[in-house]
Amino acid sequence: MKVTIQRDKSVEAFEVSEGLTLLAALYEIKEKHDPTLTFSAGCRASVCGACAVRVNGKEVLACAHKVMPEDHIEPLQYHPVLRDLKVDKTHAKETLKRGMTWLHQPQEATLTHQDEKLTERQTDCILCDSCYSACPVFAVNPDFLGPFALTRAYRYSMDKREGAPKEIIDAIQSNGVWDCTLCGECTAVCPKGIDPKMDITMLRGESVKHGYSDPSFATQSFGTPDFSGGGFGFDPNSGF
Repeated sequence: MKVTIQRDKSVEAFEVSEGLTLLAALYEIKEKHDPTLTFSAGCRASVCGACAVRVNGKEVLACAHKVMPEDHIEPLQYHPVLRDLKVDKTHAKETLKRGMTWLHQPQEATLTHQDEKLTERQTDCILCDSCYSACPVFAVNPDFLGPFALTRAYRYSMDKREGAPKEIIDAIQSNGVWDCTLCGECTAVCPKGIDPKMDITMLRGESVKHGYSDPSFATQSFGTPDFSGGGFGFDPNSGF
């Protein structure tokens, strides 16, 4: 069974055994065909997120994806490629610092089962960067905080043990919640079933509660009022 791998500026084809996970296939290629093939791996159990790559244009965990004939494997998008499928995730992880995604003023609080469920799914994030790679906003705005940073911002801003949630909300206004297009690509590729799109939508609501609004709203045009004619820019004689 043949697969192709994007390696720097070239694409190379390799024969692999059937029935393997992609990670097992990569190890097979490295052991039997090309010892220089470079990729990242860790737990092999979809827990560490180290082996995330793109297959046929979609982000997957190599340890969880079953290889299919003609699969095309390439590194994550918007990450500097160190070699072959191995990328530098440093810049992506810095979004967590810029988003201030941690408890700022810890306080004692009694958590109910419902409180735990509120952010249980978000806590499962393994920082695999799949959502970061799938996000089209990075193509035009490399300073965007991105899905996993905003999901983590939601997780901590909604925690009853956080005494100053506004500090987190303040930190995600620039290149943050309002820059997302809500396309849902991040949600589609998350291996843990997290919904960053909904988290960002909820953060927009929290932002409004703290006095913020979409900065692009003020620049939108809804027509110029014309009180001498039909009013509000409409001509009553123009028909429909």
